[in-house]
Amino acid sequence: MIDLKGKRALVTGGSRGIGAAIAQVLAENGADVAITYNRSPERADSVVATIENLGRRALAVHADGADTNAAKRPVSETVGKLGGLDILVNSAAIGLAGPTAELDLEQFQSLMDVNVRAPVAFSKAAIPHFAKGGRIISIGSALGDRVPFPGVTVYAMSKSALHSFTRGLSRELGPQGITINLVSPGSTDTEANPADGPGADFQRSLSSIGRFADPREIASVVAFLASPGADMINGATLTVDGGANA
Repeated sequence: MIDLKGKRALVTGGSRGIGAAIAQVLAENGADVAITYNRSPERADSVVATIENLGRRALAVHADGADTNAAKRPVSETVGKLGGLDILVNSAAIGLAGPTAELDLEQFQSLMDVNVRAPVAFSKAAIPHFAKGGRIISIGSALGDRVPFPGVTVYAMSKSALHSFTRGLSRELGPQGITINLVSPGSTDTEANPADGPGADFQRSLSSIGRFADPREIASVVAFLASPGADMINGATLTVDGGANA
């Protein structure tokens, strides 16, 4: 059994999709959880209520992932409300599809701000609060390893950047007993990529298991990496894609 009792977590992008599932599963395993949200305060409130109904402390903090100065306040509010910080999950992300020749560079900059710069900024803000046993877990994508179809080039590039960030930061913080790992989901049934949406059958065909993941299946991997049982896993990428990249 995963035991996160007494742990304090911050999950960015925790109001919906994979982020919401992560926040709830961490709480189910004993953690107090703060989440950030951008455009969905009602959903953020619902996640907070779910966590509190589990008997855990919770809060939601508004933060625009594209605002590169917006990391310090959510970290500070989390520490103030929960009394510290043990686990940071960099889950907030946006997508961008289409041919590179038609790329809108302003949209590209927003993608990089949310998917790459924000995990760095949140990690930088969180590190001073960690003690031995601290965790940073980022949510990447199986597309960061392999791009099996066109139209997702820059999104895949943004997610592949997290590989180097994870490996490098693990070297910096490992000696302090703080681990940094990356979870790379494949096709996962969310509003952004529903299992009954356009292209879903093709995505299923890439996986040897032949189905989309449920967000909780991704969250369970994050919960394990956050637990003491994962003390020796550092600088690693766990790909959770049903065998699509095998």
